Amino acid sequence: MTTLLVAHSGGPTVVINASLAGIVEEARRHPDITSVLGARFGIDGILAEDFVDLFALKPAVLAAVAGAAGSALGTSRRPMTSEDIERTVSACRDRDIRFLLYTGGNGSMGTAHDIDTLARDRGVALSVVGVPKTIDNDLAVTDHAPGYASAARFFACAARDIGADNRALPAQVQVLEALGRHAGWIAAATSLAGTDPDDAPHLVYLPERPLPLDTLLDDVQRVYDRLRRCLVVVCEGQLDDRGEPFGADVRASSRGPLATNLAHRLASAITERLGLKARGEKPGLLGRASAELRSDVDWREAKWCGEAAVRTAIDGASGVMVTLEREPGLRYAVATGTTPLSRVAGIERRFPLDWIGADGHSVVPAFRQWAAPLVGALDRDVWI
Repeated sequence: MTTLLVAHSGGPTVVINASLAGIVEEARRHPDITSVLGARFGIDGILAEDFVDLFALKPAVLAAVAGAAGSALGTSRRPMTSEDIERTVSACRDRDIRFLLYTGGNGSMGTAHDIDTLARDRGVALSVVGVPKTIDNDLAVTDHAPGYASAARFFACAARDIGADNRALPAQVQVLEALGRHAGWIAAATSLAGTDPDDAPHLVYLPERPLPLDTLLDDVQRVYDRLRRCLVVVCEGQLDDRGEPFGADVRASSRGPLATNLAHRLASAITERLGLKARGEKPGLLGRASAELRSDVDWREAKWCGEAAVRTAIDGASGVMVTLEREPGLRYAVATGTTPLSRVAGIERRFPLDWIGADGHSVVPAFRQWAAPLVGALDRDVWI
């Protein structure tokens, strides 16, 4: 009997369950796999040996899970210790688990790498395969990560709709704070909201470049003088030229301090310094949890990654993560591949500097061409 174990790690996305469904469905196609277990709440479930029998799910239930938001299994942000890694490998050995599929981002891939390394050192027959997942799109090697396209679509729609509101009732500056931590991929995707130079968003700032407050204020004033309105997009990880979050409050996160009210702080600064009415908008976790704006491409590719992870494990590979590889040509297409966990573990892929416009507050057409098929077509607002 061969048992496969699935565990989720880090923040959920609206397509993580599609990867789970892909794993279960693909595993059913392989007679060598006789059992598929899911760890409840990620690594905590492995350590507590709290497992659910995923092969027992009826097809209708699995289909419902595949389309659900959040993580049907639950997930965890538990900081892993060397003892936790030891206990994980021991639990897999004692349960005769031969395959461990671990879903997560670059920190999670670091955990998967540690588990794989220890299993090899201990002579435990355990294949560890990473399944990519992050809204931040900061995983290295893979063209993009499942979860990103849906969050990008949400924020592109948010920029479009806030911009339409701003145009209908002008004389105000809106500041939209996007998710993404220290990488500007989601903020950049809001550029897809407009086609005309006067369309929102008017200013898009990415954390890969420090932003002096005076520069922001000058840019806002220039746009406002021309249009009597302005929509500014900033990433939650944006810092000023002193490496500070503009005086915003911060909270501890798994990757260092992160601002909690950046949009509101910048809106206050705009009002105080420029005398303009300004308002901050922060959708926050809604941006990663909204299933209604899920990208169809994102869902399909997340499922493919789950399926590919099973095939990779069956083929005898271990210590690798599934990747999405964009194929050349004008028509969008991807194939799945793999990369060693050592190439993605703990590595943060930032937004390419050469995709940031020379003005510092826009993105170049090459990024829009790259992102458009992931986000999908957006309805345009109407002005008469």
